[in-house]
Amino acid sequence: MNNTLICIVGPTAIGKTKLALQIAQHLGTEILSADSRQFYKEMCIGTAVPSTEELNSVPHHFIQHRSIFDDYAVGDFERDALIQLETLFKQHRTAILVGGSGLYIDAVTKGLDHFPKVPKDIRKGLNDIFERQGIISLQEQLKALDPEYYKIVDLNNPHRLIRALEICLGTQQPYSHFLNKPKTQRSFNLITLGLYADRTLLYDRINQRVDTMMQMGLLAEAIALHEHSHLNALQTVGYRELFAYLDGTWELPTAIAEIKKNTRRFAKRQITWFKRNPDTHWVPWDYDIDGILERLDGLLQNKKYD
Repeated sequence: MNNTLICIVGPTAIGKTKLALQIAQHLGTEILSADSRQFYKEMCIGTAVPSTEELNSVPHHFIQHRSIFDDYAVGDFERDALIQLETLFKQHRTAILVGGSGLYIDAVTKGLDHFPKVPKDIRKGLNDIFERQGIISLQEQLKALDPEYYKIVDLNNPHRLIRALEICLGTQQPYSHFLNKPKTQRSFNLITLGLYADRTLLYDRINQRVDTMMQMGLLAEAIALHEHSHLNALQTVGYRELFAYLDGTWELPTAIAEIKKNTRRFAKRQITWFKRNPDTHWVPWDYDIDGILERLDGLLQNKKYD
């Protein structure tokens, strides 16, 4: 296994894209995005898609390659990413996987967990609860049935909540009980770099990013997508809060404040998820790139002879 996948992980707004570009240019390789929100071509500002200049500087894959009207689950991404890696490893010894969606990173690096089949009427009942009572009812139920998974799941994603709850209810065991079982061995080596920052600084960066997104036209993007707000792809921070404003639930300043708050909460869950991996090499957000590249070259050399 002389091919190596380099994963760059960390919370939102910490600078993963910049580091991925620097490493890709150093190694002369290509980037796969594992940010599940950046898959959709209709969502640009609210998902912090890399700029045209950044996308043109290094070949990227899985950026705005799907539509919000497509069904594209983590299993689809696992399949497509592994096929793409097989192609890339014919041309390069390394490839880069970058993103803040921990489940999608794990799907590529470890494979997906397998769950027992449960009666279909459980999901139907949970969807009915979501329609009648809203997402908070799902969050509260998951917190009671599986507090461990509650700490790391995207609480604003009803699809993820319903999936976890149907397993809890159908098996009478926590969803987290079925996670992190032995997985399929991949045919490539793995190096994971994680970016970190002081929480106060990270939260400031998040707040500034939201302000910048609003200045770039996030509200106009949300208006254009409003009629499709029921779609699963749009059940995400940044859009959901602006849809509430457009529906008359909140004033605009409140919606913006909620985006910041929910993004900070999301970042906290991302940190919890990524800290579970004991093999991650943690790097400060204000890293010295020369030092990082030297360290990475050493790690790659060691992998070559493993």
